[in-house]
Amino acid sequence: MSIFDLSGRVAIITGGNGGIGLGITQALAAAGCNVSIWGRNAEKNKSAAATMASSPGEVDTRICDVSDPASVKEAMKATLDRFGRVDGCFANAGIGGGGRRAFIDRTEEEWRKMFATNLDGVFHVFQVAARHMTERAEAGDAFGRLVATSSLASLFGTARNEHYAGTKAAINALVRALGVELARQGVTANAILPGWIKSEMTAGIMANEKFVANVMPRIPARRFGEPSDFGGIAVYLMSKASSYHTADCFVIDGGYTAF
Repeated sequence: MSIFDLSGRVAIITGGNGGIGLGITQALAAAGCNVSIWGRNAEKNKSAAATMASSPGEVDTRICDVSDPASVKEAMKATLDRFGRVDGCFANAGIGGGGRRAFIDRTEEEWRKMFATNLDGVFHVFQVAARHMTERAEAGDAFGRLVATSSLASLFGTARNEHYAGTKAAINALVRALGVELARQGVTANAILPGWIKSEMTAGIMANEKFVANVMPRIPARRFGEPSDFGGIAVYLMSKASSYHTADCFVIDGGYTAF
């Protein structure tokens, strides 16, 4: 369907070199979208780009630390120099909490590091992207997509992971606010809340037989998610099909939260 054709569009995907971010990037590129992968690891960026060599969309990579405003601005300038525009920004980069330390033992350093990447990082990339999108809207080209990767931790009580949960709950509130604020500029803002997904971040816990034995029966789909499971929602949110869909939180979890 032409409504899902992303030819000529340009999207930034932070953390697009692995896990859910790579699944999103691959689907966008396959739909014709030009993509710019922002990540801290040059080799991972290169390897990720290689998986899309035959995709119709062009693939660009940039070294970027989303917790550093200067790094984000530099990556944005380089992306605009390459493609001339940015239509979508998928703020996916993030770190996990691990659930190893009790709240009363949480250090100030751990707390600040989590927020610097998972929340401040979204603020930094969304701000530069939204500024560009609103400037284009004022020039008569009203189109923009802001998408953040949140988590089910924003909905449930996650013991020993309160700092991680706090960042993700804040992201949900952020996209709702932006969805309202930017609607008249043709810019939508939404969040994706993944369930238990196979990735580098979850590899350790998914190797734990006790964890699998307890969690798998609670997933109606009876499998853990794959990064490719986020391709469809990414293309939808990037396309014209989602023009009237904003300020929402999409739960992609195989039915976990409903059971």
